[in-house]
Amino acid sequence: IMKPAALILLLAIAFPALADRMPFPSDTPASYPSECGSCHMAYQPALLSAADWRRTIARLKDHFGTDAAVDGAAGKEIAAFLERHAGNAGKLGNAGDPPRISGSERFVRKHRELAPGAWKDPRVKSAANCEACHRGAAEGNYSEHDISIPELRR
Repeated sequence: IMKPAALILLLAIAFPALADRMPFPSDTPASYPSECGSCHMAYQPALLSAADWRRTIARLKDHFGTDAAVDGAAGKEIAAFLERHAGNAGKLGNAGDPPRISGSERFVRKHRELAPGAWKDPRVKSAANCEACHRGAAEGNYSEHDISIPELRR
């Protein structure tokens, strides 16, 4: 049996790595990756707050310059899913207007060690391209231990 102090130490070491893992919930509707993932990675709902997902869904007719509207039952299903599994607004902070995952205070804080030109690197292209550096992003693994382009650090 592990002593309480050893267990606390083990959890303290493991928690940061586990905190950056957010697999898709088991009730992820098939419409979400097929609709949203057709243009970009289908982001995990926990990356934005419920309020930010509502604002994003409300503006899908002009989604960063593209008409990404999803009508009917699929649109309602996706909206409900994103809100149900949204992240904690207090931990994420403001995501801007329009809401951007890469504009959230948490994202900015987590990426503060990157050189200013990192997002312009042709292998990365933009802060929205999570998979350029986080090999497991599509599966919800954002651990700093699994970054594929470490030379982008300051």
